[in-house]
Amino acid sequence: MGKRIVIVDDEPITRMDINDLLCEAGYEVVGEASDGFEAIDVCRKFIPDLVIMDIKMPVLDGIKASKIILHDKLASGILLLSAFNDRDYIQQAAEIGALGYLVKPLDEKSFVPTIEMALAKGTEFKNLENEYKKVFQKLEDRKAVDIAKGLLMKDKGILEEEAYHMLRKLSMDRRCSIGEIARTILIMYG
Repeated sequence: MGKRIVIVDDEPITRMDINDLLCEAGYEVVGEASDGFEAIDVCRKFIPDLVIMDIKMPVLDGIKASKIILHDKLASGILLLSAFNDRDYIQQAAEIGALGYLVKPLDEKSFVPTIEMALAKGTEFKNLENEYKKVFQKLEDRKAVDIAKGLLMKDKGILEEEAYHMLRKLSMDRRCSIGEIARTILIMYG
């Protein structure tokens, strides 16, 4: 399967049990941590596909660590664990963007399907974010091209179509995007 997972729990025996379940199912456990600060460090090092994290831990709890990990994009997703089926924890997990919530002790039959669903959602969110970045960049490029055309039109006394062809030719000659050329022109005239 090749998906990289980090396990975070302050109980070594729980980490070992989860690790065994994951390895038997063909996942790669790239790191383990016993508190939220360690979790952040391990995620920063490995950028895993999924973090399986206990909520109740000393030093920095799983909810706060998850917030940081997700905000800093140190993992594609987080699945939270708790010994408590507590509405407040479930709501907090949903608010920070956790992909799921499992109650310990883990049910082996539902564990792997839950992992699969969390990984699929993490991949889906990552793809959506990449698509958003592409669309946003195209919009920014379009704005830069329009402004650069205006600057060229004013400076060189040319029509809009000529300014666009000038940008396009520079882009092709320099083998870079028209957006890069436009941004360079904005700096040049700025």
